[in-house]
Amino acid sequence: MVSSFIVQALKGEPITVFGDGGQTRSFCYVDDLVEAITRLMLTNDSCTGPINLGNSSEFTILELAENVVRLTGSRSKLIFKPLPQDDPRQRQPNVSRAKATLNWEPKIALEDGLKATIAYFKRTLELA
Repeated sequence: MVSSFIVQALKGEPITVFGDGGQTRSFCYVDDLVEAITRLMLTNDSCTGPINLGNSSEFTILELAENVVRLTGSRSKLIFKPLPQDDPRQRQPNVSRAKATLNWEPKIALEDGLKATIAYFKRTLELA
């Protein structure tokens, strides 16, 4: 959804939000996730069982869409479509085991991650 919102905003297209946008998600920037996976791979064999990776900070889909519009400087309008039946209202991982076992937690804030991702898509769309 992050990439869809960004591309829609950069192209000046309406940004599609499903439901009222009140459902929450936790966004983890790829660099943070790669660091966590690397640390997990380097653990010894005694480290077993599931370890949630991600970001425990929650944002609504509406907040994400509004941030993307603001950070891109887009004039895109938000359009709302029906929420799919199977869409969860909340997604937030418990990363306490990753903190304890891997000495890891995400470092990149949503806004900083969005800025980097927007810059990437601006370059990519210019090449197209």
